Formats: sequence, C-alpha cells, structure tokens
Amino acid sequence: MAAEYGIAVVEALNVAGMLRNRRLARRIADAGFGEIRRQLTYKTRRNGCRLVAADRWFPSSKICSGCGAVKAKLPPHIRIYHCDACGLVLDRDANAAHNLAALAAAAVTGTGVAADPDATKASKPRGADRKTRTTPPGRKAGRGRAGGAALPHQQQTETRDGPQTEALTLW
Repeated sequence: MAAEYGIAVVEALNVAGMLRNRRLARRIADAGFGEIRRQLTYKTRRNGCRLVAADRWFPSSKICSGCGAVKAKLPPHIRIYHCDACGLVLDRDANAAHNLAALAAAAVTGTGVAADPDATKASKPRGADRKTRTTPPGRKAGRGRAGGAALPHQQQTETRDGPQTEALTLW
C-alpha cells in the first residue's frame, strides 16, 4: 500500500476503550492495530509517501460524504448510512472512506482541516461527545512527592521560579 499510493489515511482509534467491550475485546486484540500503524508509518517514510492520521474524535462515519451534514448519533449496528439532509444512501464503511479521502485531500492542499500548521484552525464538527479527564480535587500536580505531601521537617517557600523545599533545623 505504501509503495503504490502517495498518501495513506489511518484513524487514531481508542483501542484501550474498545478492549473494555467484552464482546469485541478478543477480536480487537488479535487485529493488532498498533502494529499495523507502526508498519505503515515506517513504510510510508521509506517510500516517500505521506501518512495522515485522522483525529480520534473525527466523525468519519457520521459525516455525509455528499453534503457534509453530521448525524448526532449513529450506533455501530447500523451498517447503511442514510443522510437526512440530502437523502444519500450508502454503505457506512464506504461513506467513512469517502470522508477520510476528503480529509487526506485537505491535508495535501493545506486547507487547515487536517491540522495544517501554516493555516488557521478550521472548526471541525465533533461526532461524539468528548470526555475529558480532570484531576481529582484532592490532588495537586507538580508538588514533588507522590500525593504532594511534604515531610514534617520540610517547609515550602515560594520564590520567583517556583516552590522550593528547605530543611528546618530543630533546636
């Protein structure tokens, strides 16, 4: 594939999240997505072609390849894509392939859609609700020790460069 085509597109999938699904875990683990991507990466470099990785949150299956409308929900068991806006009826995987091809074309022409560093960032519709992980309220990042605790004989003092720990002398 890397020797025949000038550009290859892959999707960055949440493999760890998919492995939590009991029904799919064995099949996904056997597929070896990481190995496929690793080999595509080095072979595209070796053959001088380009590898474009679609963002994990890029809704390739949920965007209509005809008009660009985005569906809010599209469960995995629905295999035929029906567009409510323009009436396009297409296989779900073929629709996703058309959208990924458009993403690759946008990356080559430099429209900013595929994270072109020279262009301004274009808004991309999210097809899934993005979950972000926050730090639990009891933890503070970057305090030195695990959990941020200081030893009893140490005192935290603020300087211009950041917190510094001084040893106290006990009389």
